[in-house]
Amino acid sequence: MAVREARFDVLPTRERDLLGEGPWWSAADRCLLRVDVLGRKVHRTDLDGERSASWATPGTVGFAVPDEEGGLLVGLRDGLYRLDPAGGAVTSCAPTGNGRGDCRVNDGKTDRRGRVWFGTMHDDETAPHGALYRYDGRGLATVARGITTSNGLGWSPDDTVMYHTDSIARRITAYAFDPGPGEIGAGRPFAEDPAGYVPDGLTVDGDGCLWSAKWNGGKVVRYTPDGRVDRELALPVSRPTSCAFAGPDLRTLAVTSARPAGGAREELAGSVFLLDVGVRGLPERPAAVPPRGPNPSPSPPR
Repeated sequence: MAVREARFDVLPTRERDLLGEGPWWSAADRCLLRVDVLGRKVHRTDLDGERSASWATPGTVGFAVPDEEGGLLVGLRDGLYRLDPAGGAVTSCAPTGNGRGDCRVNDGKTDRRGRVWFGTMHDDETAPHGALYRYDGRGLATVARGITTSNGLGWSPDDTVMYHTDSIARRITAYAFDPGPGEIGAGRPFAEDPAGYVPDGLTVDGDGCLWSAKWNGGKVVRYTPDGRVDRELALPVSRPTSCAFAGPDLRTLAVTSARPAGGAREELAGSVFLLDVGVRGLPERPAAVPPRGPNPSPSPPR
C-alpha cells in the first residue's frame, strides 16, 4: 500500500518536546494531555493553544492521565504517582518494586472501568526485563513479564480485545480481554513491523481500527481489526511517538513526536501534529479511583 503524505496542523505550543509521548484527550478540560519524557514535564493544552499549563516532574515521566477528582496520575521511573495540579506536589501511589534498577516506567493508559495500565522498559532496550501492570486503586497487579519496551495500549470498541506493543520486539499483540475483572487471556500476534523502525504508541478508533505511530518510520499506520494495513500516513518527522483522538467530536488525530537522533535537523520534530483522518475516536475515561499513597515523594529515583 502506498504511503500518503498526511495533511496536518501543528498544535500551537510554546516549546517543542525532546521526547513527546502519551497524548490523552480530557473531555472535562477540553484539553490534550501529553508528556515530555526527557524534558521531565507534563503538558495540558487546548487545541487552539489559548489555554495551557505545564508541570515539572522530578524525573523522567512515561505518561499522565487525569483522575476523577482532578489530579493527575503520572508514571515516573519506579512506579505510579499522583501529581496535584494546584501545587505540583507528587505523592507515591504504587511502586513497581523492580529491584533490578535497570527498567523505568514507560507508556500507560486507563481502560473503560478507570483502571490504570502501564508498562516498563529496559533502560538500554536490550533485555526482556520489563513488565505490564494494572492498578485499580487498591493495589498493583503484574499482568505480563518478559517485555523489552512496553508501549502502546488500547481496547476494541466492544471491550473484548486489549492491544499491547513491545516496541523492540516490533510486535503488537492482541489479547482476549475480560472487562469485568480486567484480565487478559490468550494473546495472538496482531501486527509486526520490519527491521528499520518500530511500533510505538497507539489508539483505537470507533470502527475498531488501530492506529500505530512508527518510531524511526516517519508515519502512522491504520490497521483493520484483523491486522491488515488500511492506510499509511507520512509525517515530516522521523520519530512520531504516539497518537490519540482529540477535540469535542474526537475527529482529530493528535500525534506526538520526538527529536531525531544524532543531531539531525527536523524543523517540526517535537511538535504535536493534528490530522483530520475522517474517522472518530473512542472517549477515554479518567482513573476511577484516585490513589492515595502514604508518603509525599518529591524526589523519586531519576
